[in-house]
Amino acid sequence: MATQAMVLEGMRQRTEAESYAEHNVRLYAEQMRARRGPTPELYCPKHIDNSRLKTEADPQRVREIRSFVVVMVALFLLVMAYVAQHFGAIEYGYKIETQKQALSQLREENRQLRLADAELNAPLRLNQYAQNMGMDAPSPSQMVGPETSGSDGAPVLARASAPVMNTVQAQ
Repeated sequence: MATQAMVLEGMRQRTEAESYAEHNVRLYAEQMRARRGPTPELYCPKHIDNSRLKTEADPQRVREIRSFVVVMVALFLLVMAYVAQHFGAIEYGYKIETQKQALSQLREENRQLRLADAELNAPLRLNQYAQNMGMDAPSPSQMVGPETSGSDGAPVLARASAPVMNTVQAQ
């Protein structure tokens, strides 16, 4: 009420020369002087004793929670299956890579062994080695050739018997 009276009185005192903005500023200042402060709020605590009440489960809410848990468990299992497959694929990739490296290492070792075999079994090297050991070239009487049954160039069948040595002495 006091505020309304001040507003009416302020409007009467307003002159034409005073602008609306100045009037509003002056009016606001008068209202601030007239205020007594904020209205106090009273809080009355009310103690409620719910210890005698027995809570009852809501069957619809229980169903919702159970279905939510089932869906979450299924989702968790699907994610874990995907993760297990993913990590298994990564692990197999590493195993394949190590097997490829082992294969390439074995191929290189096989190549080195073939080179060593070819070097050790070279006819010039064997001839030189035999000469160093005091061996001579074989005489024609010491040479054994395959026995041929026909001289017409027909194919010869393989036999399981030991070859017969021709001991022809050269004169």
